[in-house]
Amino acid sequence: MKTLGMIGGTSWHSTIAYYRLINQIASKIIGDWANPPLIIHSINIELMREQNKEKINTTYLETAKKLQTAGAEAIVICANTPHMVYDFVQPKINIPILHIADATGKEAQGLGLKKLGLLGNRPTMTGSFIPKVLMDNYGIETIIPDKEYIPQSHEYVSKELTQGVFSEGAKQFYLKQIELLKARGADGIILGCTELPLLIQQSDVDIPTLATTDLHAQMAVDFIFDK
Repeated sequence: MKTLGMIGGTSWHSTIAYYRLINQIASKIIGDWANPPLIIHSINIELMREQNKEKINTTYLETAKKLQTAGAEAIVICANTPHMVYDFVQPKINIPILHIADATGKEAQGLGLKKLGLLGNRPTMTGSFIPKVLMDNYGIETIIPDKEYIPQSHEYVSKELTQGVFSEGAKQFYLKQIELLKARGADGIILGCTELPLLIQQSDVDIPTLATTDLHAQMAVDFIFDK
């Protein structure tokens, strides 16, 4: 098994989900009596709330180098939004960062999807770090909710979902967004927040949903076992 480095903390809820999923998937290969070698570095989530891009980049680079020195053979960033640092960090280290958009793109490509609606917080929806990878590597277009809905989506993610609150109001909001995105041509929906699949189930909608955390965890396990 290869050793995997994990950068967590944004949020710690998300980090737990990653750790659990990676071990659960790995146990299907090696059994419940064993587990893969993982090195976790948890960053204070206040870093992201400060919205200082230079400080965020520097902190993630320092952390990635620490994991590399500690023996990690690849790195998983345990959340969607921090992938904004990928283009800055990846060229400066000697091990791969397994990109969450690649995990999503491979699944979407396998399902024959061409246009994906993206739901999440403001940085995830408005940033280029997911849409660019999907278009450049897989030829998949990404669309996001109309501008008027982005603040509410950000609010639900930051104030409710990442705090473990799953309200009916949030669920109805996201179901409405999925219908609006579908009307604009989306043939699949990216649930671009670790907690969104806990709120929205595949049975709630009639187009494929792509839970980025689940797909990313599977990508991590595939790397660990060199699949």
